[in-house]
Amino acid sequence: MTGPESADALREAAQPGAGEVTATVIVNAPASRVFAALLAWERQSDWIPLTRVRVVEGDGREGSRIEAVTALGRATLRDEMLVVRVDEPYEIGVVHHGQVLRGPGVLRCTELGQARTQVVWHEWFHLPGGAAGRIAWPVLWPGSKLGLTQALKRFARLVEQGRLP
Repeated sequence: MTGPESADALREAAQPGAGEVTATVIVNAPASRVFAALLAWERQSDWIPLTRVRVVEGDGREGSRIEAVTALGRATLRDEMLVVRVDEPYEIGVVHHGQVLRGPGVLRCTELGQARTQVVWHEWFHLPGGAAGRIAWPVLWPGSKLGLTQALKRFARLVEQGRLP
């Protein structure tokens, strides 16, 4: 994504969409360890089902390009992200800018004590399909929330077991 047309497309993708979903989990680990585990992009494959994540360009921090491919049988969904903010150990901001998944997202860590951290995963997706997408969103939203919540619970277990980062 280069050039002025791409910059405009990225600015448009960075605007919050109508499809909003949030998941939260408490991790029994210090915020610095939890944050390091969130920044270990390729390890997301360990806690996000059916998904392979890789750093396409950069070091995983601000300015890096990340690709997540979710596959179920022959059906695949490619999620392209640009890391737009890393405020260690508090927040990672991304912009999803692929053909289907578009919009800003954030992972936030809040220290609740020396060994407890709240993680909030929040996404504001542009809904594909125009009016049909807006009509379908209330049906799809519970599954999206459940999927994010289950992934974060898996993430918490792996961090607490010392298997992440």
